[in-house]
Amino acid sequence: MLDSTLNKWLKAPLQAAARKLAGTGIQPDHLTWAGFAVGLLAVPLIATGHTHWALVAMALNRLADGLDGTLARLTTPTDRGAFLDIALDFLFYASIPLAFALANPADNALAAAVLLFGFMGTGSSFLAFAVLAAKRQLASTQYPAKGFFYLGGLTEATETLAVFTLMCLRPDWFAPLAYGFAALCALTTVTRIVAGVTAFRNDQPPR
Repeated sequence: MLDSTLNKWLKAPLQAAARKLAGTGIQPDHLTWAGFAVGLLAVPLIATGHTHWALVAMALNRLADGLDGTLARLTTPTDRGAFLDIALDFLFYASIPLAFALANPADNALAAAVLLFGFMGTGSSFLAFAVLAAKRQLASTQYPAKGFFYLGGLTEATETLAVFTLMCLRPDWFAPLAYGFAALCALTTVTRIVAGVTAFRNDQPPR
């Protein structure tokens, strides 16, 4: 919901940083892998109670995620880069509920499972729409710079990071925050399914 607005604010500083990186020989894929590795450091940090340091790891992950795509658009965007961006982002997002479950299994395991189920709904509906949109050569007007059709929703990257931040600042609130955000993810999934059914309702059966 807030991604398009945040992207507009961050576009200029990200482009300035990417231009500097473009002359260093650093490739977009290097940033993607490095950001993913740093982001995964949040798992042991959260699991061992160092949630404030985990925020640093998550912030660096998101910075790399913004820079890799910007750098790619300044150089040569590739399908491999778009694939890695999607796949590693989903793994990073799934790792944070896992980390809180590891930190306190008794109180957090069920809430983490429910949140991961919510992520599965938003992720599967997002990817299913993107695959069929590519088949039909549809383009997103809201996110034209993406290497795939980016279907927005109530719970996007910005909202997810905001909730992760609250969880790290108040680990004792993890369960209610997880249940609440899972409910919002369910609403996003429903709206995306409706959008997909509506967009692809004129399909003809294969002959």
